[in-house]
Amino acid sequence: MANQARDEESQKGRPSTLPLSTASSQETASVENVSVTSSMEDAFEPKWPRSWRAYACWLGCFFLMFNSWGLVNAYGTFSSYYVGNSLRDVDQLELNLIGSTQSFLVLLFSAPVGKLLDAGHFRYVVATGTFLVPFGLFMLSVAHPTGDAPASFGSIWATQGLVVGLGMACFFVSSSQIAATWFRRSKSLAVGVVACGASIAGVVYPAMIRFLIRKLGFNNAVRGVAGLAGVTCIYALLFATPNPAHVHPKSQSYRKLSTWIDKEALNNKAFCWFTAAVAFLFLGFYPVFFNLEEWAAVSGLGTRGGSQTPVRPSAPTTAPMQTYFMLMIMNGASTIGRLAFAFFGDYTGALNMHIATQIISSLLIYLLWTLAGSTAAAIAFCVFFGMFSGSVIGLPPASMANILNCTYTDPSTAHFAHSKLGQWTGMMYSAAAIPALIGPLIAGHLVTEYSTYITVQLWSATSLILSALCMIVTRWYLPTVEGTHISTHLYRFFGKHDRADDAEKRRPSRATVDSKRPLSRSTTRVNSKAPSRQMSEVKIETAPEAAVLAPQRDI
Repeated sequence: MANQARDEESQKGRPSTLPLSTASSQETASVENVSVTSSMEDAFEPKWPRSWRAYACWLGCFFLMFNSWGLVNAYGTFSSYYVGNSLRDVDQLELNLIGSTQSFLVLLFSAPVGKLLDAGHFRYVVATGTFLVPFGLFMLSVAHPTGDAPASFGSIWATQGLVVGLGMACFFVSSSQIAATWFRRSKSLAVGVVACGASIAGVVYPAMIRFLIRKLGFNNAVRGVAGLAGVTCIYALLFATPNPAHVHPKSQSYRKLSTWIDKEALNNKAFCWFTAAVAFLFLGFYPVFFNLEEWAAVSGLGTRGGSQTPVRPSAPTTAPMQTYFMLMIMNGASTIGRLAFAFFGDYTGALNMHIATQIISSLLIYLLWTLAGSTAAAIAFCVFFGMFSGSVIGLPPASMANILNCTYTDPSTAHFAHSKLGQWTGMMYSAAAIPALIGPLIAGHLVTEYSTYITVQLWSATSLILSALCMIVTRWYLPTVEGTHISTHLYRFFGKHDRADDAEKRRPSRATVDSKRPLSRSTTRVNSKAPSRQMSEVKIETAPEAAVLAPQRDI
């Protein structure tokens, strides 16, 4: 107490310094360690990590995405084989149920998986998926009959939809969250490269399946896919580990609802609107991938094996191009879009880039897919939609990080922008689980009911445009890079400077909203000429242990 009194006396009359906190040394150290360490890391950390472990982890996270959404993207090839062979008498709605079950489970378990990752249980999560995904695919090869005998829909759904889907759920959030701990200054690009695993798998798996089916039959083809998935999963299990400097806050009790659901997120309008945007996104996104091959077949724009289609072809299917090539082209173009738009997202803001690509994707469905009457037009749609849709489906984690960076700007709470990323991202995806399940089912029912794929096209386009509108509302509630809000800029643009100033004054201070102990909103503190001996000692001794990864603010 005597030392603190002398420090306070030495600080009196110095306008360039902040008043010393009266909190206990332990509380002060915990706040100061976060703000000081984050500032030092931002100043001295290189743009790209210098450790080989970061890039080995990056590849491992790529494989995690490769075996999660990558298998979902490749399901269209499975569906095309089923409808023409072993499940040729099954309704299109039921066929879509297998793929939508996978996406439903991946999203449903995103919140608990994200929380487990935040708590440091990444090894158990990845190990579970490493077992379930290859095991489920191998059991599919066992349950599926050989030759042209009809298959049991229930067994295929249980193995490919349920077991594989549960394994994929362990990989999805893990891929982006683990990679983000290593790449603080290039988060959007790093997550974008990881997201390319889904689109590249959408090229590799369909080609592999079709080739092996012709050479070895469907059952052996699935065993080959299971082998590739097993090898890449084992690599990810060994190398996909978070940065050791990343802090994993331990939960008090996993039985409490507050452990799994962050009430601050539910009270955040930007989070709620963006979650609604992602829900509409999954309502209409995967019906495009699940029904693309069958649309091309019944429209006479491509050929595929099998004898029946759920809709009578409008023209003889004598086109020389195989339908699964269209799915490969779309996924290949998606890789370019994920990389390019993720790169620019680091400069324009991930959410801003997300809004633009979402609007363009919906317009491509409205204008290009519905009017495609030739193979060339169909390929053009696959290329352009693939590019922009790759950004649409790959940017939600980066956009959520963007929202967190603009929410926790006070030095005392800035570390939450990263420590809550897994939980908020998981909550967002879990809320989209039901739309991801019913979206393809509704699209399949529309095809069966009206015998035309224009219903799927309009359904997907409308869902994506509604998602874009929700993203625009999200952007309305977030500040710009200068710290002001869009309403203020609009008032000033129309010459209403008085109303702009009043709008900013009515907004509560971020320090008041986000912190119980308000601190300076400056990113760095003014150096004191007489620093506390106690605080100087704490900074030196505890900074390495309290290293927290606070991502850049990019809106």
